[in-house]
Amino acid sequence: MSSNTINETSDIDVTAIDDSKGSKDSDQSSQSLNNLDSLSHYLKSSAGTRQGRSIPPLDKWQPEQTIDMDLVIKANGEWWHEGVMVTRQSLISLFATVLWKEQTNDTTEYFLKTPVQKLRIQVEDVPLLINDVGIVTEEGVSWLEFTTMTGDVVRLDNEHPIELRLYKPGTPQKETAKEQVRPYMLVRNGLTALIGRNTFYHLTEIGQLTEQNDKVILTLQSGGQSYQLLMPDN
Repeated sequence: MSSNTINETSDIDVTAIDDSKGSKDSDQSSQSLNNLDSLSHYLKSSAGTRQGRSIPPLDKWQPEQTIDMDLVIKANGEWWHEGVMVTRQSLISLFATVLWKEQTNDTTEYFLKTPVQKLRIQVEDVPLLINDVGIVTEEGVSWLEFTTMTGDVVRLDNEHPIELRLYKPGTPQKETAKEQVRPYMLVRNGLTALIGRNTFYHLTEIGQLTEQNDKVILTLQSGGQSYQLLMPDN
């Protein structure tokens, strides 16, 4: 993606949004935030001084309005708004901090959540993409640390496992596309990230590949524990 960033956007701390502003939020709730300019303007006007990247308390926000936004997160991690790819990474990173997932029975919906509105968006696979992995050591303990394209940092542990599962393109344009096994990792608030191909290849170099009963096993070490993944045949 292009690095065509906007300084004003990259200096936002969405944790400073105050959902008790009364008249201001009342005015905003009467307006639609379902386009990039209005949503970014709302977040900028409601934000304070940036103190690092943090995720706002989305679970405490109870907006009364839910509207649709023509925003699609593609299976390859690209963000598309009204048929045009979003190239401002700073804008994507900002909006990713208010990503929200709701699941009812077999139905999963994704939103950009603000104190005044929930903006329903479409996600082809999962909303986050991991593009880097490394080893960090703290107090003599080594961890596998993963970073998403939007700035999340997460370590492999029991609360943030990696799994391999089948992905089948579900759009009519991709009916002929082949099913594929993809690696995923739980990140935050029930949101899952796809581990990018190059990153996963690097992960196989970091870990240990062994063969058991004609099956290839990838063993990873993180936080003093071992994690095993059964690799697909192809």
